[in-house]
Amino acid sequence: MTSPEHHSSDPESTKPSGTGAPQYQDRIYRSTAALAGGVLLLGLVGWLGIDAVVAGEGRTPWLALAAMLLLVPLIVAYTLRPAVHVNDDRLRVRNPFRLIVLPWGQVAALRSGFTNEVLAVSGAKYQLWALPVSLRARNKANRQEARAAAQAVRGDGGRRGAGGAAEEARRHESDRAMEEMRGLHERRQDAGAAQGEVTVRWAYEIMGPAVAGAVLMAVLLAVG
Repeated sequence: MTSPEHHSSDPESTKPSGTGAPQYQDRIYRSTAALAGGVLLLGLVGWLGIDAVVAGEGRTPWLALAAMLLLVPLIVAYTLRPAVHVNDDRLRVRNPFRLIVLPWGQVAALRSGFTNEVLAVSGAKYQLWALPVSLRARNKANRQEARAAAQAVRGDGGRRGAGGAAEEARRHESDRAMEEMRGLHERRQDAGAAQGEVTVRWAYEIMGPAVAGAVLMAVLLAVG
């Protein structure tokens, strides 16, 4: 499930938009299922790791520390970190190991298939990790829409006065998020404040500890 939020504590979301009015809020899309899974995994790793450090003997505490140093950043990267920040000027994609900022003028398309992705004018493609695709939910929504259309053709659609809202609610959250972003892209891609260059930054704060943990574990296993 993808949860849109309307607030942000990210300092970059308060930068001036170039139109004279500072942007204090981003619309943020995240996967609530990934967040919940990440918290559970972190709790499990912390519980097992701390127990091994406290009660383990010999190399066990060091191996446990190395494993936590490797696993915790990876769990954070793939579950808690992914998010898509959207405002009138740009799309900010926070993936496991990269942060991509695309002004709307640099976005060529937002595509949905087996994954959701943004295509830049340069031809570069960036996957939206925070918006996972549920093919099962999408197929179910398509079947429901087809049945609703058939009922409307038969003339019994009038009884479904709130049908539009109901059909929209049945769509998967990531599909709704993509439609909202496509609409904003269409409205803002030619705006002066929505121009600029695409920037990509590697998440060294995630990669560094994970690499250190992998190296430490390899050394411990190698020395026997």
